[in-house]
Amino acid sequence: MPINVPDRLPAIDVLRQENIFVMTESTAIHQDIRPLRIAVLNLMPIKQTTETQIIRMLSNSPLQIELELVHIASHISKNTPQEHLKTFYKDYREIMQHKYDGFIITGAPIEHLEFEEVDYWKNIQEIMDWTVHNVTSTLFICWAAQAGLYHFYGIPKYKLPAKMFGVFEHVVTDPMLPLVRGFDDVFMAPHSRHTEVRREDIEKIPELQIVAYSREAGVHIVMDRDGRKIFVTGHFEYDPHTLHQEYVRDKNKGMDIDIPQNYFLNDDPSQRPVVTWRSHANLFFSNWLNYYVYQSTPYNIDSIQ
Repeated sequence: MPINVPDRLPAIDVLRQENIFVMTESTAIHQDIRPLRIAVLNLMPIKQTTETQIIRMLSNSPLQIELELVHIASHISKNTPQEHLKTFYKDYREIMQHKYDGFIITGAPIEHLEFEEVDYWKNIQEIMDWTVHNVTSTLFICWAAQAGLYHFYGIPKYKLPAKMFGVFEHVVTDPMLPLVRGFDDVFMAPHSRHTEVRREDIEKIPELQIVAYSREAGVHIVMDRDGRKIFVTGHFEYDPHTLHQEYVRDKNKGMDIDIPQNYFLNDDPSQRPVVTWRSHANLFFSNWLNYYVYQSTPYNIDSIQ
């Protein structure tokens, strides 16, 4: 089954060229089933790139999804055309009168700031509090994962001595969890961050469970015991060339940036990236949609509490 996206969204052409099945609103309206309602709060500067990455992950499922793209309108985006935002995005206050089967909050390049220093921190807090009683399951990615752990549980973030940058091995702590059903004993996932949350802080919170961990990259997946909040510090959604683009961007800025680890063929940035995480990325998003959204959400979406 396809993901249902707004008509004329630029991501449609990109995904169809990749043989990914998407359906526009005008087609889906004629189908007599209730699709899952998933909203994505996109905090990244170049929103078209991130929305395409997320849609690609959500599309690999037999479930039909009705997608809404959300932003914080009071925060002016400098890297996404305003026309794109006006056409395809809703301000978060527009959606707060509704309920959703699933909600995704993306990362944001603001790790150098304390949470309270972020100009839209109060908006983020309002949104996170709203998800508790209006969303079946919420997925927090990268900075949003750290923000959610801090907001709900008081777990701090720590600055790293060097950027955690590359693709790293991870292990699952409990293979019986539906979230990681089908995962191999060792799996790869990309990370790109300057801060971390620590295992010892999370283990002090009885409501939380560490799902996946890396000897090099640290905590990767954390969830609350009922699966309504899932925190991912890495970037399952990354495209094959995303880390390369970040590396070139930072080098061009004159930043002291290391080559992303375990990524380029022979660790040579002049050679192609070696993609080792896509199968588990697709499996992770499919498991989330199936076991923590579709299997848990009521048929009457207004019954979500």
